[in-house]
Amino acid sequence: MTSVACALSCQVLAAPPVFVLNSLDANVSVVDPVSWTELKRIPTGKEPHHLYLTPDEKSLIIANALSDSLSFIDPRTAVVQRTVTGILDPYQLRFSPDMKWFVINGNRLNHVDIYHWDGLNLTLAKRISSGKTPSHVWIDSGSRTVYSTMQDSNELIAIDLATQTLQWRHPTGSLPADVFGTPDDKFLLVALTGGVGVEIYDITGPTPKFVKLLKTGAGAHSFRAVGDKRHVLVSNRVGNTISKIDYQSMTVVDSYPAPDGPDDMEVTPDGHFIYVASRWVGKLSVIDTRLHKVVHQVKVGKSPHGVWTLDHAARQ
Repeated sequence: MTSVACALSCQVLAAPPVFVLNSLDANVSVVDPVSWTELKRIPTGKEPHHLYLTPDEKSLIIANALSDSLSFIDPRTAVVQRTVTGILDPYQLRFSPDMKWFVINGNRLNHVDIYHWDGLNLTLAKRISSGKTPSHVWIDSGSRTVYSTMQDSNELIAIDLATQTLQWRHPTGSLPADVFGTPDDKFLLVALTGGVGVEIYDITGPTPKFVKLLKTGAGAHSFRAVGDKRHVLVSNRVGNTISKIDYQSMTVVDSYPAPDGPDDMEVTPDGHFIYVASRWVGKLSVIDTRLHKVVHQVKVGKSPHGVWTLDHAARQ
């Protein structure tokens, strides 16, 4: 066994690795969260952007948008398990909370795909034509409704999951990206990458009702819950900050410096550290939330996007 392989296998037992998707290199960096070194890079298909854990927590799914494929990787050992082909334009992805459905946004080809999931295989149930450039997806806690942002037509849409039909379409601000729903299913937060903050919508009625624009920073882009069922982070890609939002009061309660185009994030279980892709410089940055500063940076590949580790805070 090589020293790198030994380091990886031994370290996984003590601390699961951090995975960083290098979108322009077509690979995944595997980072040791103790020594903060890159252990290896795993080849994937072209343009891996987002990732999601399978319901049994045995596989991490990497969506390879330009290769029309999904890579399945062991989240503990970073060993490639299999590649599933014929998945058209997988960009952003999410399982429904009841684990029966798998939803994929086709960012390049303007569709939302809904798949049946039987625990092992995906079967396409419905392909729904959407607005321009579907970006991110959210599913409510009851697995009833899919919410998806349309980045280039500035829209938010809702899809009934049981019937796979479009429920409504609503205009948003400029370049809507990530979308986050509060645990009570009352509000949606939409990050405006072409703006300076987050739009908040009341979704308790038959159509969404705009509540307010919460200013966070230029290029608001990606959400990550802290895990306390009260706060969520949003990365401000142009402003080079991360804002902490109290989604009970819908106010910004803290801010952290995040260098060089902060994108997707991960949070440690205790909330003390944020792992964020510094997209413009090809690095993973580690932010200490108590000190409000960057304490580690790891060189990864080109245009790092998705960040994930098994040892993370709850998603709400």
